[in-house]
Amino acid sequence: MMLARRNNSDNWMSKLFGDFFDDGWMPRMDSTAPAVNVKENEKAYEMEIAAPGLKKEFCRINLDEEGNLNVKMEQKFEHKNEDKKEHYLRREFSYSNYEQSYVLPDDVDKENISAKVTDGILHIELPKLAQVQKKVEQKIEVS
Repeated sequence: MMLARRNNSDNWMSKLFGDFFDDGWMPRMDSTAPAVNVKENEKAYEMEIAAPGLKKEFCRINLDEEGNLNVKMEQKFEHKNEDKKEHYLRREFSYSNYEQSYVLPDDVDKENISAKVTDGILHIELPKLAQVQKKVEQKIEVS
């Protein structure tokens, strides 16, 4: 009896394209994490989080029990055309959700953190604590 052997030569094209488009070697480009900038001056740190179309109602910012800054943003969009004479074969929905925790530097005044949304950018101001000059005691020997 002769064993049947499967010829995989008909699968060469799908293997070629499968290997070519395999994204295991390339980072994923479809992530939804927004870009974040952090600036510092002598009085404060400022975070800028890009979120086009963002409204302040979609933002939640808080400090957790460990003192980390938690930023949550959620957007829902539904594009509809209401026409009673037709039924939809396609509707477009968009939903994005972002949540991130940030460890704050020790010199942040956690009682006075503020945030605002302007032109699709969430601005979070993290004021620094006032630096208290330590008095240095020093014994000076008289010769």
